[in-house]
Amino acid sequence: MPIYEYVCEDCGHHFERFQSVQDAPIRECPQCSGRVHKIFHPVGIIFKGSGWYITDSRKTISSTSEDKSKSDTSTKTETATSSTSQ
Repeated sequence: MPIYEYVCEDCGHHFERFQSVQDAPIRECPQCSGRVHKIFHPVGIIFKGSGWYITDSRKTISSTSEDKSKSDTSTKTETATSSTSQ
């Protein structure tokens, strides 16, 4: 059975309950009888298998365009220098 976490809107009391998925959610705080709501947490994800390494990901578009513009500038400078020296 899953564990659900609740928080009271009136007193701020946090508590957990083992409940079946089919059970109705708890509506009343056990301490002050105020309204409660469920707290949802992010789920942990584990990637297994090949292909999940940082080196397997593609380069971003912005870094690729920056590299091209830098190489174009250096090529133009080298061409201008070689043509003036001859």
